[in-house]
Amino acid sequence: MLKETLNSIVPFDAATLEQLIKLFTIVQLKKGDKFAVKGEYSKNIAFIESGILRAYYSNEKAEEYNKTFFTENSFVGAYSSLITQKKNLIDIDCLTDCKLLVATYQEVTNLYDQYPKVERMARILAEHFFVRKEKREIELVTLEAKDRYKIFQEEHPHLEQVIPQYHIASYLGVSATQLSRIRAQK
Repeated sequence: MLKETLNSIVPFDAATLEQLIKLFTIVQLKKGDKFAVKGEYSKNIAFIESGILRAYYSNEKAEEYNKTFFTENSFVGAYSSLITQKKNLIDIDCLTDCKLLVATYQEVTNLYDQYPKVERMARILAEHFFVRKEKREIELVTLEAKDRYKIFQEEHPHLEQVIPQYHIASYLGVSATQLSRIRAQK
């Protein structure tokens, strides 16, 4: 799956793809395990072969706000920490058991000069991440909760059956009670 996903982003030659793929190792995480921890420095990125993770912010009252979900065939990482080399502002937890292919971010970036397609791939991934993030921010401030819920269902059609409703409510910026009302109206 990783090879196919990478080649769908940038068509790699065999030698470049081999150099990139060999940086990744299989890691199994259990439901509830953390991939990134707030206050620590992130060093790894991962490709999700199976499972679901969430990135969230928690405040001093231990209230959690889900930023995004990461699902199969996508990349996960605490990107701000990786890029700035500062401590994480978010946590990334496994919502299900996960099978990840993990690489050290620094090792990937070390390939940039010798293998320009790796840098191109990273740029394209960053661009996609930015576009998704901007779209979500605009939706949060311009759309009603029922419309955000409809978009969530379209973008993540299988998540509702797998993750707790309170995580979806947090992601939508509503209470669990509000989400129940929205769902009852459908």
